[in-house]
Amino acid sequence: MNTRVDVESPSRDALRVAASLVQLTKPGVTRLVMVTCWLGAVLAPGPLDLSKLLLALVGTVLVVGSANTLNMYLEHEVDGLMERTRERPLPAGRLSRDVALGFGLALGAAGLVELLLAVNALTAALGALSLIMYVAIYTPMKARSSLALYVGAVPGAMPPVLGYTGLSGELTWQALALFAVLFVWQVPHFLAITLFRRAEYGAAGLMVMSVEHGVESTRRAVGITAVVLGITTLLPWVTGLGGTAYLVTALLSGVAFSGWACLGHRGRDLNQWARSVFFASMPYLVVLYVLLGVSAP
Repeated sequence: MNTRVDVESPSRDALRVAASLVQLTKPGVTRLVMVTCWLGAVLAPGPLDLSKLLLALVGTVLVVGSANTLNMYLEHEVDGLMERTRERPLPAGRLSRDVALGFGLALGAAGLVELLLAVNALTAALGALSLIMYVAIYTPMKARSSLALYVGAVPGAMPPVLGYTGLSGELTWQALALFAVLFVWQVPHFLAITLFRRAEYGAAGLMVMSVEHGVESTRRAVGITAVVLGITTLLPWVTGLGGTAYLVTALLSGVAFSGWACLGHRGRDLNQWARSVFFASMPYLVVLYVLLGVSAP
């Protein structure tokens, strides 16, 4: 019996390490990245080259996984102070920081080299820009200013652009329209989180808007940026990416989401309203992306 345990223990340890490494890449975020990258590729002009799409997806996922891993490496102490992040591999002690650093750097190098050699130089350059902005600018800026949100939204909005440029090799107004939708979407989405988790962010020393400027200013900003998002979602139609079905859906869903973001707090608990805005923002984005994808020529 003891011999069997000794034989199986290394394999179980290896599985635990592998699972922790996967956690460093934030699989939930990675799934969204794959969907948005795929959408950009599908909407790129010309025939859909499945082999190039796969290569663009792999390179993008590796770069995003690197950014998330290096972010966790740099923020391991902050993560340990917040309820929703304290069980991540580094603050929970399941991995050493050296392992996380090596893994993050290896993912980034592999992803950028793969994009450069197997996709194209433009996509590799945009991937490198995203990685640098997220790790070297956004991550340290979070402890200094709530404006970090807008810096972090740039790499967050890059996956559909990487899919588009990966297939077309060009950065066009259509690609920028996809970027704009995802960039603006992140703002009310994240501001809503900072409202119902403001105590955690404050305790961790992160200068999100609800901590730096207060609850009322943040609530107003959620409404304003939701309205801006509704207008921004029309850009794909303006640039020729979406047809009439997309336009009608964007208009109706934009009015509904921005209306709730502007007026839904009245007579309701602020935290519950903020949670509802946060959760409503996700199907809102999915519906728009699905319509864009199925209407692609």
